[in-house]
Amino acid sequence: MKKHIENKKFHVEIVPTKHNVEDIEAGLALFAEKYNRVMESGYNACLTDNAMGHMAFQGHELISELELPVDPELVTIHLNTFHEKAALDELLETNHELGIKYYLIITGDGNDKLHKLEPEEIGADNAKVVTSVELIKYVKDRYPDAVIGCAFNPYEPKEQEFAKLEKKIAAGATFIMTQPIIEKNAVIDELLEKYPDIPVILEAWMSKKIWLLSEVVGHEIPETTEFDPIQTLKDLIALYPTCGWYLSLLGFKTQYEKITDIWK
Repeated sequence: MKKHIENKKFHVEIVPTKHNVEDIEAGLALFAEKYNRVMESGYNACLTDNAMGHMAFQGHELISELELPVDPELVTIHLNTFHEKAALDELLETNHELGIKYYLIITGDGNDKLHKLEPEEIGADNAKVVTSVELIKYVKDRYPDAVIGCAFNPYEPKEQEFAKLEKKIAAGATFIMTQPIIEKNAVIDELLEKYPDIPVILEAWMSKKIWLLSEVVGHEIPETTEFDPIQTLKDLIALYPTCGWYLSLLGFKTQYEKITDIWK
C-alpha cells in the first residue's frame, strides 16, 4: 500500500451492479467500462460490498462472469460482516485464485435480507458479536498474504475510535482508510502523528452534494452549500502529501479526466 502512495495511484470507488437494476445487461456493461478504465489508468479499483445495505453482486462474481483482467496491485475488495459463512469462504477463495490480495474490512451496513456472521462461525468464541476486528483476524489467519485495511472515523469520539483502531491493527490490519474529509482535520493530524509508519488513505468526497455528509460529520450542512470536489481534492493533497486518496462517488463522465493531472 505504501507503493500506491509513492506512485500516486488513486483508489477509485466502483459500486458493483445492484441486484434490482432495471436493465441488468446495461448495468453489467457499465461496471465493466468503469473497471477497465480504472485498470487502464493504473489506479486501484475499489469494489464495495452491498454499500448502505443495498444488495449488489460481489466483486469476484462480476470479475469472473465478465472475464475482467486482474492486476493484483490494482484491485481492492471491500468486505463487511454481513455474509453467510459458506458465501464468505467462497468469496475469499475465489479472490485468492484470481490473485486479489487487498481488502478493506469494515463491520458494514446490513438489512433484513443479509445474514450477520455469528462469532462461532469464524472461531471468534470470545466475542459477543462479529465486528471488523474479528473478520480481519479470520481473513488474515486463512490468507496470511492478504493485505488488509481498516476504517477510521475522525468524527467519532476520539478516544473510542483510537482504541478500536488499536484492536484492528492487532488483528492484522496494515493500512487505514478514513471517512471523507473536506478540510484540514485535527484528528487526522493526530492519526498521522501516532502512526507514521502505517499507510493512511484519506477519503475525498467527489460529489457536489456536500450536504449528504451531514450525518457523517455530525452537523447539518445546508443543501445550498456550494462545494467544488476537484478544487477540494487539490487542496487536500497539498495539505496531506504523505497520504493516499480514495475517491468516492467520482463522476466518470464529468470528473475522471480532471483528476489525471491533480496528483503528480
